[in-house]
Amino acid sequence: MPNQHPILHRTFLMFLLYFLLNAAPVSCKSTIEPCSDSNSCNALLGYTLYTELKVSEVASLFQIDPIALLTANAFDISFSDVEHHILPCKLFLKVPITCSCADGIRKSVSAHYRTRPSDTLSSIADSVYGGLVSPDQLREANSIADPSMLDVGHNLVVPLPCTCFNGSDNSLPSIYLSYVVKPMDTLAAIAARYFTTLTDLMNVNDMGSAAISDGDILAVPIPGNSYCLST
Repeated sequence: MPNQHPILHRTFLMFLLYFLLNAAPVSCKSTIEPCSDSNSCNALLGYTLYTELKVSEVASLFQIDPIALLTANAFDISFSDVEHHILPCKLFLKVPITCSCADGIRKSVSAHYRTRPSDTLSSIADSVYGGLVSPDQLREANSIADPSMLDVGHNLVVPLPCTCFNGSDNSLPSIYLSYVVKPMDTLAAIAARYFTTLTDLMNVNDMGSAAISDGDILAVPIPGNSYCLST
């Protein structure tokens, strides 16, 4: 029998396609290192500035020493008032942190953020911290029942990703950078940028293929004696 309602049929197919594409959004991947002790290690975060910020302001976001931030990025620290130097928007920085063991996994839990009037968990996670943390992680870490009721001046714990892997990669001393994948990135390009191999990067992150997506967080091994070099 011929279809007597072609418009309804097309509408149904379009609705079904929309549902399949949007009902189960793909979550960003992150490398998780289980742990069962209180030992910590030095680690790095790959962070891109969302706006112009002073060195001291960036350091405050992560509760680290401004000089340590400058040193990790091979900046000149010899001139006066270096902590008040303004860093440009979109600048990529390596942020040195302490990677601890909390709730059975490696993470940094020393960073805190005081909320401002226009803040939401999404804006804090995606803009201020450049995707290094998710809104759900902020909500869970701070036991926030209703994210729409975010009080101004609230002091939020910001759990940040990090890995230790015993401070080595292929038996050589290494420090690990948590890198947020950007839209045009490929795994091969990331490996080349940080002087490692595609195979090593896949092994470190327990990847079955070289496919990556915007917002994924990769653990990138950097030789322990060269992590302070700019990239």
